[in-house]
Amino acid sequence: MIASLGMYAMPHAAAAHDRLWAAIRANLGDGPAQLDPSDDSWGIWQSPDLLLAQTCGLPYRARLYDQVTLVGTPDYGLRECPAGYYYSYVIRRKGDPRSLRDLGRTGVLAYNDGLSQSGWAAPCAALAALNMRPGATLQTGAHVASMESVLTQDADYAGIDAITYMMWEHAHPDVAQGLETFMRTEPTPGLPLITAKGRDPAPIARAVTLAISKMPQVDRDILFLKGLVRIPSETYRALPIPAMP
Repeated sequence: MIASLGMYAMPHAAAAHDRLWAAIRANLGDGPAQLDPSDDSWGIWQSPDLLLAQTCGLPYRARLYDQVTLVGTPDYGLRECPAGYYYSYVIRRKGDPRSLRDLGRTGVLAYNDGLSQSGWAAPCAALAALNMRPGATLQTGAHVASMESVLTQDADYAGIDAITYMMWEHAHPDVAQGLETFMRTEPTPGLPLITAKGRDPAPIARAVTLAISKMPQVDRDILFLKGLVRIPSETYRALPIPAMP
C-alpha cells in the first residue's frame, strides 16, 4: 500500500506530516509504516495500491475523477472561505507598483504546473476577469520555486496556494518580507484526499478526522489543519479546465 502527503511537503513540515500519518495509520489499523517519499505524483495517484494521498483539484477534475475515490477535503480554516475551500495569493515583489492588469501586459508569470489549480488555473481566471490571458510565463515546477523566481526577478508575479504561502512564510519570515500578496483569487474547493478506485473511503475518512482532531498544537501551527469535510466530486468537476500554457 502507498500513502503520500506530498502536496504540502516542505522540509520544516516533514516531522509533522510523519506524526500525522502515524496517527492516521494507528486509527486505521493498517497502512505502510512510512509516507512515500517519491515525487512521482501521477504514479502515486494512479496506483492501484494507493491507500491515501492528496491531489490538486485540477488534476482531479481533468484526469483522475473516474480513476480514484474521494476520501474528503482537508479544511485549513481560511478566513472568508467555506470549509474545505481555498484561494491563491497573487504575489509580486515588495515595492512593485504594477496592478494585475499591468503585470499581465508587461510581466512574467511564474507558475508551478499547467495542471495546478492554484498556480495556473486561479491566476488565469483572475486575468480572464480582465479579458486577459497570461503573457510571458515561466514554469518552475513548484510553488516555492515560483516565489523564489519572483524574488530573484526571473519572474514578476505568481499565483501561490494560500496554504503553501502561509506555511512558507511561517518558516521563512525574513525572506517573505521581499514579497507582497496584493490580491486573492476566488475560493475553489481545496486539495482533496483520495484513495484507489474501489477502496472504501469511509474508514479512511474517520481515521483522518480523528488524527486531525488530536494533533498536538505544535503540528497544528505548522500544518494549519482544522478538520476534514466532504465536497462532492460534482463540485470539483463543475469548474472549468483552463487552456494549458
